[in-house]
Amino acid sequence: MADKTFYNEVLTDHNMHPLHKHALECPDLVMEGVNPSCGDEISLQLKVEDGVIRDGSFVGEGCAISQASADIMLDMVIGKTVEEARELSGIFLRMIQGQATPEELERLEEAGALEDISHMPARVKCAVLGWHTLDEALGKA
Repeated sequence: MADKTFYNEVLTDHNMHPLHKHALECPDLVMEGVNPSCGDEISLQLKVEDGVIRDGSFVGEGCAISQASADIMLDMVIGKTVEEARELSGIFLRMIQGQATPEELERLEEAGALEDISHMPARVKCAVLGWHTLDEALGKA
């Protein structure tokens, strides 16, 4: 029960009080992400300098899972190198597929609260929207 409580608290906090949901002034990278099956959409905005994600934000609309996941993701990748961010994204996607190791799950910090999404196939696309958008944006970095 504690895990479900933690999941609900993390999701609710990031959905109701997102730190990174705003327009970013003069972003270096902007990538649109859309989940056509439910209408979730985000515009991911990043400032990348010398291979490091210096700042990031998103704007968009969608369910609590997609919006909270994007906010959690930005908490994790701001200050990281592009390579580190890609690695975290890979771990997150493996977690959603039920393939992450316990050591990898520890590296995900709050994002690990979304692990149960792997048991909700209809919500998987919601949880991974921001992460897939990040991967696509960093492919351009």
